[in-house]
Amino acid sequence: MINTFAQDVLSGLTAKNKYLSSKYFYDDNGSRIFQEIMNMPEYYLTNAEFEILSMQAKQIIDALGFSTPFNIVELGAGDGLKTFKLLEYLVHNNIAFNYVPIDISQEAIDILTERLKERLPGLNIKPKVGDYFEILKVNKESAYPSLLLFLGGNIGNYQEEKASELLRLFNENMKRGDKLLVGFDIKKNPLIIHNAYFDKHGITKRFNLNLLVRINRTFNADFKIDDFDFYCHYDPISGDVKSYIVSLRKQTVVLGALNKTIHFDYNELIWTELSKKYTINEISNLAEATNFKLTSNFLDCKHYFSDSLWVK
Repeated sequence: MINTFAQDVLSGLTAKNKYLSSKYFYDDNGSRIFQEIMNMPEYYLTNAEFEILSMQAKQIIDALGFSTPFNIVELGAGDGLKTFKLLEYLVHNNIAFNYVPIDISQEAIDILTERLKERLPGLNIKPKVGDYFEILKVNKESAYPSLLLFLGGNIGNYQEEKASELLRLFNENMKRGDKLLVGFDIKKNPLIIHNAYFDKHGITKRFNLNLLVRINRTFNADFKIDDFDFYCHYDPISGDVKSYIVSLRKQTVVLGALNKTIHFDYNELIWTELSKKYTINEISNLAEATNFKLTSNFLDCKHYFSDSLWVK
């Protein structure tokens, strides 16, 4: 992992327009800060999706149409808070299934497993830490059908081409008739979206700057955190929220372990994250373009968010 991390950091910081991949936000500290983001009143995504999975669990499970025991494979499970309501419905209704949460953070998986064993002792949980596709390859050999979960609007973190590529990879690692439940943040009043990502509490800023702290620790670098700021912009036409770290002065950063010096100009940007918002029509087109058939869109009462059920 560290070699890939090193390569990605070097590629990003030596590019003409500097960037860092948002997948590296989630070290253990980053995962903890993200929990704080999800608890902010402005961050509507958590509550909207929680409402869908709480209020429509029965409809979602009925729509699967599985007649045998099945696997629920959650990609990037995090704290599993949203999924809990779905799992609770299944356990309380004695529906036979295995829950396979996958995450890159061992700490996140450990906390999730402990919490679920406590709250749903009847749950058959088979947690995995690591790469989605290695685990999905093994899962594809299972005799049972599977429901893959890719929740929380994570698909919005990928540029259009990459999102399609990822969804096609999911498709290739699924059996015919397997289902995918994928979370999409829906286009809405731009102010609501702006306030969720450019919060007045400064938590999202801390989340972004933690990436520099991680680079300092991992590569013996000397980013001076106070010399960087955070900026975020939403374009309601494209649906793109873009986040940046801003260099507040002309400065030089040394990545000791990588034997590399990076120069920053005054007000130079490092692009850190994309979070795309979709229309219902765009969701339908994306399903079709990636060899899925859209079965249902499950929306919250404000129509802020959709958990979209697709079948291979």
